[in-house]
Amino acid sequence: GPESLMQALEDLDYLAALDNDGNLSEFGIIMSEFPLDPQLSKSILASCEFECVDEMLTIAAMVTAPNCFLHAPPGTEEIALTCWRKFSHPAGDHFTLINVFNAFKEASANSADQCNNEKWCRHYFLSCSALKMAELIRAELVEIMKRIELPISEPDFGSKENTLNIKKALLSGYFMHMARDIDGSGNYLMLTHRQVAQLHPFSSYYNTREIPEWVLFHEFSIAEDNCIRIVSEVSPDLFMELVPQYYFSNLPPSENKNILQEVSNHLSPVSSMKEEQK
Repeated sequence: GPESLMQALEDLDYLAALDNDGNLSEFGIIMSEFPLDPQLSKSILASCEFECVDEMLTIAAMVTAPNCFLHAPPGTEEIALTCWRKFSHPAGDHFTLINVFNAFKEASANSADQCNNEKWCRHYFLSCSALKMAELIRAELVEIMKRIELPISEPDFGSKENTLNIKKALLSGYFMHMARDIDGSGNYLMLTHRQVAQLHPFSSYYNTREIPEWVLFHEFSIAEDNCIRIVSEVSPDLFMELVPQYYFSNLPPSENKNILQEVSNHLSPVSSMKEEQK
């Protein structure tokens, strides 16, 4: 209805996709070249600035393709979890998806035989069709990047700097998708909707002792028991560094907002001191 249309326009505005007259900005026009939702397109464009394009394209393909983790048949859940742990990345689910995709590519490269791909996927409780779909989507995104002449930075996955850059690119698009664990047990209060959500069982953080306090999530689903899906840890400092100020100031008051404001107040004296020193 009209509410969701207004929300969509507001989101585009926050993503800097609209100009002052409410038309698509230059940025918005480039974003619209991608057959993806605006947040993801924005993250891809931001990855050019943060030099993590190679990794961001993989994430974009993996979150756009169907879920690659198969529901394990009854009695095999533990085995599946053990298999998936092989791919899990300490920085979060977005990074875990890159590990899965890279492992699939490597397995495919090592075997010309299609059946072996299927077998490899079955062994790890992964969907071969979802991963093939991700390959196709990624190839299409690379084509679009080339067509509109955007630079594709060299792969640098695994370096500390690259991890931070990926988080910056993700935050540039998904700053509206922030949540905080309010009680240390994985009850996440979302910054925008002020709704509480749980981690999706496919998350690499699920049932671990190391539950991150602040996360960026790819999506929230009421249908799946109020779950946030595909989450990665993000520090409040990094969030405050990248959130558009007018989005943040428009947020309704909440405990989350107060905590972030505190973080921001601690950050800003430093930058004002730097100004004075100049």
